[in-house]
Formats: sequence, C-alpha cells, structure tokens
Amino acid sequence: MRYGSKASVHRNSRLLAALEPEDFLWLEPHLEIVGLPRGRIIYQTGETIRHTYFPHDAIVSLVTDLQNGGSVEMAVFGRESVLGFTSALVTRQSFGRYVTQIPGSATRVPLDRLTAAIGERPRIRQVLFRYIEALLAQTLQSVACNAVHSVEARCCRAILSTRDRTDKDDVPLTHETLAEMLGVQRSTVSSVASALQRAGLIVQGRGTIRITDRDGLESTACECYRTICQSFERLLPGALRCD
Repeated sequence: MRYGSKASVHRNSRLLAALEPEDFLWLEPHLEIVGLPRGRIIYQTGETIRHTYFPHDAIVSLVTDLQNGGSVEMAVFGRESVLGFTSALVTRQSFGRYVTQIPGSATRVPLDRLTAAIGERPRIRQVLFRYIEALLAQTLQSVACNAVHSVEARCCRAILSTRDRTDKDDVPLTHETLAEMLGVQRSTVSSVASALQRAGLIVQGRGTIRITDRDGLESTACECYRTICQSFERLLPGALRCD
C-alpha cells in the first residue's frame, strides 16, 4: 500500500511502520507531527499524560531528579519507541521528567486513542505490549549497568545507543548531554571522552562526537549495550538496528 507524504513521515517511527496497513489507517486521523527542540521538557514528574509520542529522529531521555540536585537517566526513547504510554497505563502520571536530548520530530497521538487501540485492535496491542517488554528489559539492564559498570563503559554505551537511533557516525552529543544521561559531572565526561579520543575510538567536535572505530568502541562498552540490542531484536525485529 502507498502512503501520502504525511503518512510517510509518521512511519519514520519504526513502531508505527511496524503496524499493518489497516491498523495504521485506523490511527492515522489522530496522528500529528510535532517538533521537539533540544531541551524541550515534554512531561515533568507527576504531570498528567494526555498524549503519547512516537519519535522520528529525536531522542528523549526519561530522567529522575535527585534531592541532592543531581539527575540520572532511567530510559531513552528514539524511533524504536513510544514515550508516555507505559506511564499512563494506570495512573496517567509521568514516572519522571521526559526531556529532549537530540532535537527532531515525532508523531503525537492522544492517549485516549492509543488506549482504545488496546481493546479494539489486537495487532496494535501486540506491537505496544512487545515494546513495553523491550522497554522493561532496557530499564532493568540500565539499573544494573549504573550500579556496577564504569563511567567509561557506560559512556561508550551511550554514544553507541545514540548512534543507533540517528544512523549517523557523527553523533550529535555534547559533554553536558552525556553528563545528564550518565548522571555524572561534566568534567568526568570530558576526561573520559579525551581518553577515548586518544585511543582512536572517537574524534570530538563542536557539539558532536564522531565514531572512528565502532568495533573498538563496542569492545570498550559494557555488555549491556549488546544485551539491550538483543532484547529489542527478539521482541521487535528491526526496530533498533545495532550495526
């Protein structure tokens, strides 16, 4: 089936692209393309969720803010994701702060419409529930990763994960963004990035990190990177392409 220009943009979301044509057409009248600039806070902790978002090329972090003023990333959302849906299944309140790390666009869908799909469209329900399981696997793996793996290994994982969601070896990441994703000081990220550059794995630019040795970067990353990739491939083949 051929789609119009707006439909083609919506299907830059790999979850929406995974829907059967008739299921996509059922949702299409309720889909809206929105821009997500860098730093845009989509939902604050505890805020009522009224829309869900399917990113196209934007990358969004779910961040928890700590009493000491620090913050740490709990989950990351790209074109393989839908954000806001899991939080809204029962309470309709955001688990944490959703903030855009890499600017781009997304498809916005009223939560009520997506909730209706669970009861009315079994194949949409299957895609969404498979994604929820993949997200849970990612989140639990990240908890273990933050507890036991070095900042260097986690930094490599973050760079690779961002690359997989942008399909670019020139990854649009700043030290400030990486620091928030990793829950560490910016100076720590600067030190780690300099070491990775000396090792020939990356080249730092203004607001970008170029991957020059992907295999070496993955060897330096923790096992969590490949584990999360395998979970997505098992549940949603092709949604998160780690290559």
